[in-house]
Amino acid sequence: MGRNKKKPLYQNVRIEDIGSEGKAIARVGEMVVFTKMAAPGDIVDLQVIRKRKKYLEAVVTKFHEFSRDRVQPFCNHFGICGGCKWQFLPYKSQLAYKQKQVEDQLKRIGGIDIPTVKPILGSANDKFYRNKLEFTFSDKKWLTTKEIESGNEIQNLNALRFHVPGMFDKVINIEKFWLQPTPSNEIRN
Repeated sequence: MGRNKKKPLYQNVRIEDIGSEGKAIARVGEMVVFTKMAAPGDIVDLQVIRKRKKYLEAVVTKFHEFSRDRVQPFCNHFGICGGCKWQFLPYKSQLAYKQKQVEDQLKRIGGIDIPTVKPILGSANDKFYRNKLEFTFSDKKWLTTKEIESGNEIQNLNALRFHVPGMFDKVINIEKFWLQPTPSNEIRN
C-alpha cells in the first residue's frame, strides 16, 4: 500500500474478539484488523486507516448487524470521552474479556507458563465504583458536534473535565460522570 494508493474498505466483516485498550479484533484473510467501538458479533464495514506489517487499523463506517451481546450505553458521553471503552457490553462480558486479556498477556506475550489464572474480582456495582479520578483544566474546550452545528459563537473555551482520547490538548465537558460516586459530580460542576 503506497502513499498514493487508496486504503481498502472491507465490507460485512464480523468482529471476533476484543483485545487490549478496548480495541475490537476482526480478520480479513490472514490479516488482523483492529478497530474501536465494535463488539464481538457485530458485522461491519471497515475502512483501513493505517497499515502495519502484521496488522491493520480501521474505523467502522457502517454497522450491518449488531451483536446480540450489545447493550445500550448508559452514559450520553460514551464514545467521546474515552473513560468507558466497553460500555456497549454487559459488565459480566467486560470482565470475561479483561480476564482473557490478562491471561493472553501473561502467557502469549510474557511467555509465562501459568496453568490457571484466578478470575478477576469485579465490582458489586457497574456504576459509581472508581475511587480515584483526575480532572484536567484547559482553555481549549473540545466542542461537540451539537455545539458546532448550533451556529452559536462559543464565548468561553475554558474546560474542567477529561481529555478527549488521543488528544491531550483537548478537554471535553462531562455533564455526569458515571464511574465515581457522589460528591465527585457536585465538586466538579
